[in-house]
Amino acid sequence: MGMPRALFYYTYYPLWKAFVEALGAEAVSSGPTNKETLDAGIRETVNDACIPIKLYHGHVLDLKDRVDYLLIPRLVSPGGSYTYCPKFLGLPDMIRHAGMELPPLIDTRLNLRGLPGGLNRFLRATAAALDFRNPFTQARAMRHALKQYALYQELLLGGLHPQRVFEALERGASLEELKGEALAAPPDRPAEEGLRVALLGYPYIVFDPFVSADVYHRLKHMGAVVLTTEQVPASAMRRMSRVLPQNCFWHYSNRVCWAALYYIERKAVDGIIHLTAYACGPDAMVDKILELEAKKAKLPYLTLTIDEHTGTGGVQTRIEAFVDMLQARQEKRLKEAAS
Repeated sequence: MGMPRALFYYTYYPLWKAFVEALGAEAVSSGPTNKETLDAGIRETVNDACIPIKLYHGHVLDLKDRVDYLLIPRLVSPGGSYTYCPKFLGLPDMIRHAGMELPPLIDTRLNLRGLPGGLNRFLRATAAALDFRNPFTQARAMRHALKQYALYQELLLGGLHPQRVFEALERGASLEELKGEALAAPPDRPAEEGLRVALLGYPYIVFDPFVSADVYHRLKHMGAVVLTTEQVPASAMRRMSRVLPQNCFWHYSNRVCWAALYYIERKAVDGIIHLTAYACGPDAMVDKILELEAKKAKLPYLTLTIDEHTGTGGVQTRIEAFVDMLQARQEKRLKEAAS
């Protein structure tokens, strides 16, 4: 079973990998994103697609000759009144009609809106599509997969970078081994020293080192504590969803907005960086919401827009200037407090 390393991979890969392997099949990921992946995806995608969609096509090309099936689910809704991006809903059709010679696609529909047990139904349908129809085998695999998924979410909440988790999974390690690790302090604990920066954006942009120009680790190398959307507890997300007069339609967009509101309310960060993809329609709205909320809180705010032409030099210069400004503001506050 091939699983392209893009889009919802950063949200669901540990769940799907655990489930497929518990059934008795092999889960195969595409390789880390590189220039060849991106260039290949650009050649196969319509011109007006956003860079995450182009990357997804590239990862499909990387996998297609190495697997018997490709798992490309149709993500509809994570629950409530929210949906995934329309391109997620149409992704299996885009891939199927891109002109690539592909193995069979498993395009099971994931819709958790108003459907109790929707995730279990999704997993059962996926198992049936792979011809694993024994209900006891399915139930055992689901229990294992959901346990692994809960642990993965716990690791992200504790500040672990998804790539660290994926590396551990790919070498056969248990997620239990990672529970003691944390790459950032909990967001509601004030830092004794150093800068705290909220790096917000969709996980498939923020956590892909190539497409994001590895802003996450660049900030850490500058001495900043980096906080992401994934480090906001689910209960806080639900509470923040009642703060905005009107939420967005889209799941990932809402999570970015709610995370920004959470960090602003807690006064947990010194600045916010929004990492967005050029030509992403929902992000045009999200970016304005974040800008206005940061301005209201008198918090420094930076938008970094990336596409296939983005160079690491320009990104490095902008985040260095942003961090320098944050440090100057911090030094000024400390001097004023001491006088």
